[in-house]
Amino acid sequence: MSQTIEVKVPDIGDFKDIPIIEVLVKPGDSVRAEDPLITLESDKATMDIPAPAAGVVKELKVKVGDKVSEGNLVLTLETAAVEPVATAQPAAATATSVSAAPAAAPAAASATPPAIPVPAPRSVTAQTQVSPTASLESIDAAKAAHAGPSVRRFARELGVDLSRITGSGPKNRISREDVQAFVKSELKRFEISAGCVGFNLPPLPQIDFARFGPIQTQALTRIRKLSGSNLLRNWLTIPHVTQHDEADITELEAFRKSQAEEAKKQGIRFTLLAFLIKAVVVALKQYPNFNASLSLDGETLILKQYFHIGVAVDTPLGLVVPVVRDADKKGLLELARELGDVSSRMRDGKINPADLQGGCFSISSLGGIGGTQFTPIINAPEVAILGVGKSVTKPVWDGKQFAPRLMLPLSLSYDHRVIDGAQGARFIAFLATVLSDVRRLVL
Repeated sequence: MSQTIEVKVPDIGDFKDIPIIEVLVKPGDSVRAEDPLITLESDKATMDIPAPAAGVVKELKVKVGDKVSEGNLVLTLETAAVEPVATAQPAAATATSVSAAPAAAPAAASATPPAIPVPAPRSVTAQTQVSPTASLESIDAAKAAHAGPSVRRFARELGVDLSRITGSGPKNRISREDVQAFVKSELKRFEISAGCVGFNLPPLPQIDFARFGPIQTQALTRIRKLSGSNLLRNWLTIPHVTQHDEADITELEAFRKSQAEEAKKQGIRFTLLAFLIKAVVVALKQYPNFNASLSLDGETLILKQYFHIGVAVDTPLGLVVPVVRDADKKGLLELARELGDVSSRMRDGKINPADLQGGCFSISSLGGIGGTQFTPIINAPEVAILGVGKSVTKPVWDGKQFAPRLMLPLSLSYDHRVIDGAQGARFIAFLATVLSDVRRLVL
């Protein structure tokens, strides 16, 4: 016997009023369990809300542009039996919980359609960089702004935060002209901050590449499009300086290899990255200015008392940076296990948006691919990032003779507004010293 169930927005962490950017079904469509129904997009990630069971869409309760939060009704689904997707939820939902609904009773027992738990968002497309200006507080303030629906829609199209505009109308009501004036003033302010006259760059030439030979077009993934604008912003607005050095990891690598087999028996891939995270934490404690963020007005340095380390992960869709939290409180094996888990979930698109937030310092390791020094782009609002190349055995003079030593190339990019060259040199030299003596990791 068919039964109508309500499909609601599941637990999506601390996010509220998330815009719907796609509605993937319509009334009358047949869906299978786990088929995506709608797509949400926050300032950190995009996610699909999947069907909890197979059935036919009876009535849609939302449309593109609506903003939803946990518990909001998405649609009603007519199904032969209420069989929510059981067993393990996707890894993206491991940190969240959804209250279980009562067991389904016979249809005659109640006229109220039972609400069933919906699995957490099935897939997440994450951005590599986190915007320092986007926050839930700004969203709430924008909601409270005095403006009509058409003005709010116009502001959304331009990406304008209404909470930053003082309206010229009665009771500070914001008009379309107020939004336009705000955009013009922000563009002017950017030109002034960029050097009084702006970048004044000529437009890129429009070229018909097909004139020169066969071509093929390929759409950029959402990750690359979202991360591209953030990378450009960070590169243009942060004065980068990159310091290069090498660390002698001969003893560290010998120790790692001696423990790798034992770790493998526990299902842990014991890589150099766990040591790098621990060494970075030691260096951040020694040089706290690197574990900080600059306030938006550039007047205050926010020193952090926690140590959440971002680790760049290469995925088929692009580079993303999940965060390993409280790295100072975890041992090497625990870090290695967590790195393996988060990397696997990230590549499968099953990461929680909360896993991408709160980083203090990032590590971008290309050692498994190759290369030596490079210039990593700072992951704002952080003030520094460490790039790691491929280790290589070199002859090193020990005072008496040349001896073969395993050397690890390091590249430290830092925000010159916060960190000067002497501090940058001291930090990377100290980090190299820590990596050269594994005993320092436990001090």
